[in-house]
Amino acid sequence: MHPRHSRGPARALRGAWLLLGLITATTVADGALAQGVPTSPAFLSLDEAIELARRHNPGYMAARNDLGVADWGVRAAYGQLIPSASAGAGFGWQGTGAQRIGNITLDDLGVANQPNWYSSNYSLGFNYSINGQLFYGLSQAKASRDQTSATIDQARVDLDARVTRAYLEVLRQKESVELTGQQLERARLNLRLVEGQAEVGTATGLAVNQAEVQVGRAEVGLLQAENAVATATYRLLQTIGLRPSPAVALTTSFEVSQPTWTAAQLLDMALNNNPVLRARRLSRDVARDGVGSARSTYYPSLNLSLGWSGFTREASNTDFLVAQGQASAASGFASCQNTNELYSRLADPLPALDCSRFQFTDADRAAIISNNDVFPFDFLTSPPQASLQISVPIFQGFNRQRQVEAAQAQLDDSEYLLREQEIALQADVSIGLATLQTAFSSVELEQRNQSYADEQLRLALEQYRVGLVPFIDLVEAETVKAQADLDLLTAIYAYHDALTNLEAVVGEMLRNR
Repeated sequence: MHPRHSRGPARALRGAWLLLGLITATTVADGALAQGVPTSPAFLSLDEAIELARRHNPGYMAARNDLGVADWGVRAAYGQLIPSASAGAGFGWQGTGAQRIGNITLDDLGVANQPNWYSSNYSLGFNYSINGQLFYGLSQAKASRDQTSATIDQARVDLDARVTRAYLEVLRQKESVELTGQQLERARLNLRLVEGQAEVGTATGLAVNQAEVQVGRAEVGLLQAENAVATATYRLLQTIGLRPSPAVALTTSFEVSQPTWTAAQLLDMALNNNPVLRARRLSRDVARDGVGSARSTYYPSLNLSLGWSGFTREASNTDFLVAQGQASAASGFASCQNTNELYSRLADPLPALDCSRFQFTDADRAAIISNNDVFPFDFLTSPPQASLQISVPIFQGFNRQRQVEAAQAQLDDSEYLLREQEIALQADVSIGLATLQTAFSSVELEQRNQSYADEQLRLALEQYRVGLVPFIDLVEAETVKAQADLDLLTAIYAYHDALTNLEAVVGEMLRNR
């Protein structure tokens, strides 16, 4: 059996193992990511890929969540300009026992048999403070929100560029498969040609072996190229945030066209749209407000507060309160009697007091019982309180000036960083445009080289068929053709990569798809 035919089952076995590996990997991935990860569509354009990535890429979604926090920061800054309000309520219980007042107890004062006590209270307060930092704080919060928005825009531009590069990589690998397939077909054609010549005695066994080696290398190259397509597809879907699937058809095609933009046009677009530059500008605005906020510590501050409160206190047993009332009435009556006795002994006696008003009556008992029934909501209102305070800072140990200097230094740093970004942007635009123009010229040159390689291969094949050149010359022509195809493919996608990088610098799409 010829060696060439013995490799057929081996190739089929390798293909079966590769297919089994892809199915197993896909099944495992689907099982692991079944929860919460959307499925990739069967057909996918670049615009659809970018849109899906903006909705499903975890990193971008995490960055976008920061905007909600920044919005609440602005609301909180507005809230600082509104008076604050507080309300409170409480309930209490105090059991029986000897209560201590200083070094004595209520038993020492003759107040024994204390009942359980229940109490409740409420409080309501309003407070309003105003100073210069409040107004600068609002401005800082707004600038910080805009800075967060610019950071999200930067993440969006970076994500768009990553998706575009991953999309191009899949197309690049698919075209590499096509080139490798063409090489395999040509190698098989050469093998059939040299085998035919060997049968008639015009080719040697060495030439047949060389042709078989060429076919084997092309088969290995095709196998590796197909694996590279699956890998690039998985990476694209990973960047988008979709489930991995090798069966995704990409529908967007890319054209190579001569750049028509000038460096001045691109720089003007970059100065308006570049998210990094926009974030640096907003960072400078935040730092400028920080300087104003630090200086406002020299300004007076005003504080206004209002408060209302009330309480209740109820005994669990009214007998104690009635006994206290009776004792107080008896003490009052005895004191009144003593006073009348003194009045009667004067040289000019005074009219006697009416001591009957000190007698403890059933109405007094009922009033004590009724007044005790106050827990938990029959509050005794305390007098309202209000205060207005104006504070003028005079000296605080140079701490305020240190804050001002630190804020000014931060502002200067942000100015330097902004200037650095503007200079870098000018350089990036110039370099990006030059790289793109060079890539376009390289594509034109590689297209010409490919046509030369095509012609060389055609002539070598014709000359080999008539026996004018050996098989090694045909192999060399085939190698030159394969290299020319690869160089052209590399040049085309170098152009697209350069355009993608330039779009990331400018901050907007430049290509026509």
